[in-house]
Amino acid sequence: MIRIIMHGACGRMGRVITDLVREDSDAEIVAGVDIVGRDDAGYPVFTDINSCDVEADVIIDFSNASAVDSLIDYAVKKELPVVLCSTGLSAGQLDRLREVSNTIPILKSGNMSLGINTIMNLLKNATKVFVPAGFDVEIVEQHHHNKLDAPSGTAIMLADAINEAADGQFEYIYNRSDRRMERGKKELGISAVRAGSIPGIHDVIFAGQDEVIEIRHIAYSRNIFGVGAVSAAKYLAGKKPGMYDMQDVIAGE
Repeated sequence: MIRIIMHGACGRMGRVITDLVREDSDAEIVAGVDIVGRDDAGYPVFTDINSCDVEADVIIDFSNASAVDSLIDYAVKKELPVVLCSTGLSAGQLDRLREVSNTIPILKSGNMSLGINTIMNLLKNATKVFVPAGFDVEIVEQHHHNKLDAPSGTAIMLADAINEAADGQFEYIYNRSDRRMERGKKELGISAVRAGSIPGIHDVIFAGQDEVIEIRHIAYSRNIFGVGAVSAAKYLAGKKPGMYDMQDVIAGE
């Protein structure tokens, strides 16, 4: 039985994961952390992570970038693995994660779904065919109007997968409104839409002369991210210190 601390227990994903774990015989949420507090979780919820004195095997984080620093301090102190799902982290925070991964296991992913992480491999193969043939690449992502960061962490993940396969030749362009010029061949455009209750839509466009290839992922509910996060927690518990991602979970190594 994997014992989980849910960091961000009162948010949308915290509630989704709470419901999923209730039906999972191999996992249990033993405590939650959220500045809002919560009485209906079925486990104690602490408003300050440093007050959490419950024994656990792993932390799942679905909070926000502003809460990550104190989370990492706590995880290092308690020697707990962290499945880090918050996006919009600063360069300094990312540097710190790489540093503390020498002490604790950290699994970081901008998207926890099996579909997105499989698409990343497809994109690497597609890039090696289409980019040398002169195709332009664009990414358009859509999310609900409450999402704070743009572009999404998933959009950046997809762009990084493409750029890695293209030997780092692309420059990411986030806003064309102030660029009155033809599109450069080394540009990779990333556009964001924020509207309604869209859980997440990501379109990758390879556009060549007289043909267009689109690869689309649609999240119809947040459950897919919760399932991935719980799978990642089970995978990460007991692992050696280091940086991990969902590719490691999929491979099961």
